[in-house]
Amino acid sequence: MKAMILEKAGTPLILRDISRPKPHMPQVLIKIEACGVCRTDLHIVDGELTEPKLPLIPGHEIVGTVVDTGAGTGDIEIGQRVGVPWLGRTCGKCRFCDADAENLCDTAEFTGYTIDGGYAEYTLADPRYCFPIPRRYASAEAAPLLCAGLIGFRSYRMAGAAQRLGLYGFGAAAHILTQIAVSQGQEIYAFTRPGDYDVQAFARRLGAVWAGDSDRLPPQRLDAAILFAPVGALVPVALQALTKGGVVVCAGIHMSDIPSFSYDLLWGERVLRSVANLTRDDGVEFFDLISRVAVKTHIETFPLAGANEALARLRDGKIQGAAVLVM
Repeated sequence: MKAMILEKAGTPLILRDISRPKPHMPQVLIKIEACGVCRTDLHIVDGELTEPKLPLIPGHEIVGTVVDTGAGTGDIEIGQRVGVPWLGRTCGKCRFCDADAENLCDTAEFTGYTIDGGYAEYTLADPRYCFPIPRRYASAEAAPLLCAGLIGFRSYRMAGAAQRLGLYGFGAAAHILTQIAVSQGQEIYAFTRPGDYDVQAFARRLGAVWAGDSDRLPPQRLDAAILFAPVGALVPVALQALTKGGVVVCAGIHMSDIPSFSYDLLWGERVLRSVANLTRDDGVEFFDLISRVAVKTHIETFPLAGANEALARLRDGKIQGAAVLVM
């Protein structure tokens, strides 16, 4: 099979012909149809996440068809279309797994980071951590749901019942989350890179009541804000935009350093918190929700060999919606 390989952090991926893997217990072999290109992939390739297995096949927004199974794979069937998310495996017995917080498992493994992922024609996955894909979505359209959708949804729940919700960084996750929030009667305030008027217009088309530069204050105080942009300097900016009792949720797996800020920005029972990974329950609830809410993913597709181009465009902020590799 063909795969895009990361051999050393900070270097481009290399297209290689490698042996197709064989499933063991409990694994399924998936013929990949599409794989989203996520900002987490960019953090891995650029060396900002420092513990990948190397060499590595990145990619954790995988949609494909099961073509072979190992022993002990349960009810999953050959020919079934499934999605493979970031959370690839947990121990099931640590204090976090026992407390229904498997996203914090001490020995969790992650697709496209500690396990080979989806920038390839085939991949192996543990079927216990896969999700069935709704028929309404073509595979390329579904791919961003596996991380941008799932992490966006977990962040959304952490933000609480916010009537006015600010989204800092209007990329793949924010464009999905906006559609969900608007459908539930919430007001979205979209913050983009300064001067990125095309993305601001995109946010307004999706239903945002206001869109502007990330260094501006919104016209109304926010009940909550979610930071998808990995920019620590936005934390005090978002806190300044909050009403009392509001929450800032840092949704990324990596962020630049947060600068010092005066205590009065946090005072008034404002909350600053992070989101780490996802749980399988998040996936069940999210896919149930989008079966009732019409969410459309806006994608730009690339061939497998175009993974480096997709990553470069994502790094430069030139992807509107989500980038997806199509095999």
